[in-house]
Amino acid sequence: MGEVDLCYASISDLSRDFDSGVLSPVEATRAHLERIDRLDPDLNAYVTVMEENALADARRAEQEISRGEHRGPLHGVPIAVKDLVCTEGVRTTAGMPIHRDFVPSYDATVVSRLRRAGAVLLGKLNLTEAAGGEYHPDLPAVVNPWNSSFWAGASSSGSAVATATGMCTASLGSDTGGSIRNPCNMNAVTGIKPTWGRVSVHGVFAMAPSLDAVGPMARNAEDAYHMLRAIAGPDVNDPTAVRAEVPDYSVGPPEMQGIRIGFDPEAAFDGVEPAVVKVVRDALAMLESLGADIRQVSLPSTMGLAAGWGAYAGTEAAVVHEETFPSRSTEYGQWMRELLGSGYAVSGMDIARIENERRLFAGKLAGHFENVDLLVLPVLPLAGLTLDRFTRLLYDSDDLPTVFRYTAPFNFSGNPTITLPGGFDESGVPIGFQLVARHLDELLLAQAGSAFQSATDWHLRRPPSVSVYELSMPKPAS
Repeated sequence: MGEVDLCYASISDLSRDFDSGVLSPVEATRAHLERIDRLDPDLNAYVTVMEENALADARRAEQEISRGEHRGPLHGVPIAVKDLVCTEGVRTTAGMPIHRDFVPSYDATVVSRLRRAGAVLLGKLNLTEAAGGEYHPDLPAVVNPWNSSFWAGASSSGSAVATATGMCTASLGSDTGGSIRNPCNMNAVTGIKPTWGRVSVHGVFAMAPSLDAVGPMARNAEDAYHMLRAIAGPDVNDPTAVRAEVPDYSVGPPEMQGIRIGFDPEAAFDGVEPAVVKVVRDALAMLESLGADIRQVSLPSTMGLAAGWGAYAGTEAAVVHEETFPSRSTEYGQWMRELLGSGYAVSGMDIARIENERRLFAGKLAGHFENVDLLVLPVLPLAGLTLDRFTRLLYDSDDLPTVFRYTAPFNFSGNPTITLPGGFDESGVPIGFQLVARHLDELLLAQAGSAFQSATDWHLRRPPSVSVYELSMPKPAS
């Protein structure tokens, strides 16, 4: 396997080649580190590259596998994690200059579980300030590798860009209002936002704890689920972690026959830009051709929760940041400063109204899942989301809810979703769509995603920045 192919190999392919001795974890790790060295100065996906630790992990994995001690699909696989996930002895900044020198003395549960699975940790990935909407002005922003004039997504942007460009095989992100889904949407990456509580958040810097979810970002649905299986499950260190085991991934031939998919054309297309509508229509047609039973439904409105997300998340975030805000407010960037300030201004009655809306939405959604297995929706209603356009939306309280209308409501309800690449806009920037499932049904999301990806190649496309890099690489021997 040549270096270029190696950095785009799937978890399953790497695992098979490690086990057979065709490829070594050290070779795979060196290839990824070299790619980081070449591409990341222009893309800013990494905050910290853990080269020595990664090579030590890879050598250990190589020795264990050679002794027949293969731990499973992630053993020896190079991955990276968002820089709000604690790593023992390695700084964890959460995208905040206030925490630039914070070096945790322990691993987050998700990191411990990745290590237990034998994964090789390449480093820590860049994110917007405190997992919010904007980068701190003193820190570098992640660059969209498909088109540098476009938004890379927030907040797990480094995770998406590193995965899309082959600077890691897969990664971890977190999602409070769309922070796994939007970067996946903008970078042709597959991501699972798990059921709330499915994955422990012990050792993960919180944004808004009742909305936060940690999840995998990968280049295909099967890889994402392999990552999820490694990190999910009960945790004595996190009492909010759901006490339910994660079923094994066993897809066999991808199969959609008889899967009931709910679709609300008004909810999915009203006020949605044509390029996004086309992606969702094409995805529906493909899923139906694969045997899915498409059923028209009438979904509850999401706009109330989208509009209330800022107030609700701001209030919870204000509690998270109370040791440093407002006492050190001048050290925050404008967007986080305004979000946290709004948290102090929200009334108890306002929160009660949002809580009531949250319960009603979750209840109505649960009712739909008595008659369907999955729902199809856009991730973003917008295409052509340039940096300038996104910045205008970010500071417009009337328009910002449109960014959250398909993502934040499922943080409020806790339902799991998978984001899948589905096409491109006229500028060559990716557009995805999402499937939503009932609580704890991530396996069905992964199976449906695998079925879709067995019949399409959107997830196999590579950014132009990678193509230029590959042209400069020596060709592997035939």
